[in-house]
Amino acid sequence: MSLLPVEDAIAAILRRVPAAIGERVPLAQAAGRVLFEPEVAQHDQPPFDASAMDGYAVRAADIVPGHALKLIGTSQAGAGFSGEVGAGETVRIFTGAPLPLGADAVIMQEEASVDGDLVRFSSQPQPGRSVRAKGNDFATGQALIEAGVRLTAMQLAVAAAANAPALTVSRRPRIALLATGDELELPGTVLGPDQIVASNSFGLAPLLAPYAETLTDHGIARDDRDQLRARLIAIFADAPDVLITTGGASVGDHDIVQEILLELGVTLDFWKINMRPGKPLMFGTRGKTLVFGLPGNPVSAMVTAIVFIKPALRHWLGLNAQDIWRLPLAGPTPANTARRHFMRAQLLQTPNGPQALPISQTDSGHTSSMARADLLIVQPEQDPGQSSGAIVEAMVIDAF
Repeated sequence: MSLLPVEDAIAAILRRVPAAIGERVPLAQAAGRVLFEPEVAQHDQPPFDASAMDGYAVRAADIVPGHALKLIGTSQAGAGFSGEVGAGETVRIFTGAPLPLGADAVIMQEEASVDGDLVRFSSQPQPGRSVRAKGNDFATGQALIEAGVRLTAMQLAVAAAANAPALTVSRRPRIALLATGDELELPGTVLGPDQIVASNSFGLAPLLAPYAETLTDHGIARDDRDQLRARLIAIFADAPDVLITTGGASVGDHDIVQEILLELGVTLDFWKINMRPGKPLMFGTRGKTLVFGLPGNPVSAMVTAIVFIKPALRHWLGLNAQDIWRLPLAGPTPANTARRHFMRAQLLQTPNGPQALPISQTDSGHTSSMARADLLIVQPEQDPGQSSGAIVEAMVIDAF
């Protein structure tokens, strides 16, 4: 089977991803969710002309140097002045309080001198001074948050101001993880002479959890056909939206994951991508379940998850493709092979702006270099290598 170009693999995956579906959730539970439909204002904000500061509500035309106005009442937030400001009158007003009928400006208290019920002012305002006009923040029918936005603190504050008790967000997929391999043991285990620590699921889970309704780690399955088949049958019985296996995706005698998946009814869309690290990537479907078979090498597993699974999950939530940054290199890159290279790199903040510093390590099992990486430089096939300062494309590893 020939190696599939990266773009063709991504396109094949996205064709299998279902269209986003909306669900209503309480505002307090919407943080981190992706808005499914625009949030539209149902009222004006502020709902009345309001004072922008503590001071005095006046009719601007009444302010004449040396002439005093009569203080006739107070307007404060939650308890506005019920009367009308007439000629020669003023009302004490506080920030956020309704502007009384008849008034058209507010003079800050520092520019006022009070003598009993008479107030003199040291400035002459224009109409509208220090007044937040009705609907100045947003007006009825205005789209406040567009669909496809991930809801963070700022958007949730606006939704609350718009009196929205709940928001319609994209339904998230249920994800299942399964590591495979006789050599794997969980962190904290006393290792035998032929064993290594299983790390893939501990990286994949936090990488993908922000997109998931639930993410279930099904632990480690050994390279035993009966055990692996039983574990996969149990996982499929729970009908996850996405199944991700790691290991057993290559061509060795013990790499049986693909074989068992096919026996269990998985339709394989492709296997082997023209990239490094991460060539032996499998993708297929079983009913509604998207099935990703990632390589066992830790860097390969993380890179293929970033390059292929994250775009699928973004598409599931109704998001656009992940942004690709264009950055100058802080160091040279070597010549590339016929396979696209997703090169580990650090993001440096320099006096001239952000730059990408390539990490020279290319071993797909070298986890400590991955720990230093902020970016994946996308190095094209047969790239001759680039010098410092050249502009390259890069993916941000921790971007949503």
